Amino acid sequence: MTAGNKRVTEHKHTNNLINETSPYLLQHAHNPVDWYPWGEKALNRARAENKPILLSIGYSACHWCHVMEHESFENEDIARLMNENFINIKVDREERPDLDQIYMNAVQMMTGQGGWPMTMFLTPEGVPFYGGTYFPPHDRYNLPGFPRILASVAEAFRSQPDQVASTATAMLGELRRVGIAEQSREVLTTDVLDGALRRISANYDRTNGGFGGAPKFPPAMNLEFLLHSYHRTASTEALEMVEHTARKMSEGGMYDQLGGGFHRYSVDAKWWVPHFEKMLYDNALLSRLYLHLYQATKNPAARRIAEETLDYVVREMTDAVGGFYSSQDADSEGEEGKFFVWSRREILETLGDREGGLFCQYFDVTEGGNFEGENILHITSSIADVAVQNKLSAEELQVIIDNGRRTLFALRELRIKPGRDEKVLTAWNGLMLSSFAEASAILERPDYRKFAEANARFLLSHLQKDGLLLRTYKDGEAKLNAYLEDYAGLVDGLISLYEATGELTWIESAVALADKMIEQFWDDSEGGFFFTGKSHEKLIVRSKEFMDNATPSGNSIATLSLLRLGLLTANVDYRRRATAVLRLMADQIRRYPSAFGFALSALDFYLGTPLEVVIVGSPGPRLDELLRTVWRTYLPNRVIATCQNDHQKASAVVPLFIGRDTLSTEATAFVCQASTCQRPVTSPGDLSNQLAPANKPPALSAS
Repeated sequence: MTAGNKRVTEHKHTNNLINETSPYLLQHAHNPVDWYPWGEKALNRARAENKPILLSIGYSACHWCHVMEHESFENEDIARLMNENFINIKVDREERPDLDQIYMNAVQMMTGQGGWPMTMFLTPEGVPFYGGTYFPPHDRYNLPGFPRILASVAEAFRSQPDQVASTATAMLGELRRVGIAEQSREVLTTDVLDGALRRISANYDRTNGGFGGAPKFPPAMNLEFLLHSYHRTASTEALEMVEHTARKMSEGGMYDQLGGGFHRYSVDAKWWVPHFEKMLYDNALLSRLYLHLYQATKNPAARRIAEETLDYVVREMTDAVGGFYSSQDADSEGEEGKFFVWSRREILETLGDREGGLFCQYFDVTEGGNFEGENILHITSSIADVAVQNKLSAEELQVIIDNGRRTLFALRELRIKPGRDEKVLTAWNGLMLSSFAEASAILERPDYRKFAEANARFLLSHLQKDGLLLRTYKDGEAKLNAYLEDYAGLVDGLISLYEATGELTWIESAVALADKMIEQFWDDSEGGFFFTGKSHEKLIVRSKEFMDNATPSGNSIATLSLLRLGLLTANVDYRRRATAVLRLMADQIRRYPSAFGFALSALDFYLGTPLEVVIVGSPGPRLDELLRTVWRTYLPNRVIATCQNDHQKASAVVPLFIGRDTLSTEATAFVCQASTCQRPVTSPGDLSNQLAPANKPPALSAS
């Protein structure tokens, strides 16, 4: 087995993945399997030799991906079966969501379920004809062993070519129908939002928060929609669902009680036992949710969780050049969760019997443990209750808990940390950029502004080539054409950064990228955005994605970004295209609202009458007071435009500034809504009063 000379060291096996930058692909570079990355080299060989393709898709933080590698891909006998009968291609789903989307749809059609690792068998033309997810090395778990699967598929391809071709043709037809949507014939009204609120609420877990039963994933986008609904309808029930779920998640083991940040999901309904990997996108969406909850309620607990989550990203997930890393693994030293769990004895030895005992009581740490004999820290009683039980004041106990957290965190830092996937993905960075930008203004944290601006500069300078955006960056190399979610996510982040800073360069970059997004991805005949651009390689299908999954769909985030950008720049074409996408999604939203959380917030923005808040003034205390007044207020449907210098240039980019030059007089705020403006104001109190009608939800309607 041969490969290029990059990073070749003394290993028994080295395959074609050795020249990749993806940590996930590099983990497989010394398997005895003759892996190829997706590309013409592998596809041409499959066609030339008329061999089926074995396509394996996973990602670095995927526990069962590591299990299948160890059990099967490191096994020389299994590798021999793979090499003799297939062209083997390994894909990092985070680098190639286009391939993941196509073949995940296929495996779900074939088996009724999906997940990773994904194992697909393709014709030499790349069309799927058989597939599944994890396969064990021999028959177990009511699953056939991987060697038996390999032998059966290889034999079927050789001896039953007509049946394989028929299956592949039928599957290709089904895949081409995925993502086809027709514009709704019904008028878009708040009835869609009301129906979605009822449907989502019906699945609410009133005891533990969240929706449905175990396993539970953090429903950040649906909770954002519930916050929108609270603002729109004054539904205290909607707010209570957000508050209760946010509190339960942050008190559970799914939240890292020592280091901040959220794990991927909870395996139980109570948020106690997590799947331990940490994903950048979860922490981006959740930190933004807690920021908005803090705006809406002024609850300091929401602020604390937002800050701890963002501080975790700064500490653990930020590259020196400004990019945000993708994920941290669940495993360390070969054991899931080992880095994060504690024994009661270890805590008592570190903190002492008295303070350690109080710490263990508060975080429910027992001798028997709650996870394979060890303890995942989680909170089951309030500070006040534990304090009363121990004849302490709440303030005294809080000091003990805070000191204990700091001490144990420092001790934990000496442990071997989980692996980290250090590739920088544009879409996920755009989500994190939005959160840091908003946090800098909401929390008045200039350090967060520095991280946001460094990230924006990095993405704009390192992840563009020949006028197009790129998907991924690692070890000084940026590559792969960006997808719709990359463009839309970065546009969203740049708009937020402009609103938080007033710096024109960020909205100018957002406009340029939005225009390129429309040029590359817009479907001129049916409307909506394709997943891949015109410059992308030709795959077996070119589809659209509308449903929100773990991250917002490209169409959802593009819609909200275009609506915001349309208000700021007075570009009616942006709103026209956003409207078309919403009409394409409307019927699906009515049927499956819980799968469209981000889209529902975009629809709420569209159907509402968003505020245009314009603030013009030279830097100084009065300008700061006006900005503070705006950012401390929960206004989900609004745009913010600030001009601190060069009014003429600012007006050329953001027409909202035209006729509003108060740079040489006094900092002034202008609040408009639906082409109607209130009187200009210069005091924070007057501005707060003008924002109040928008901030105070209307009375509930009879319906």
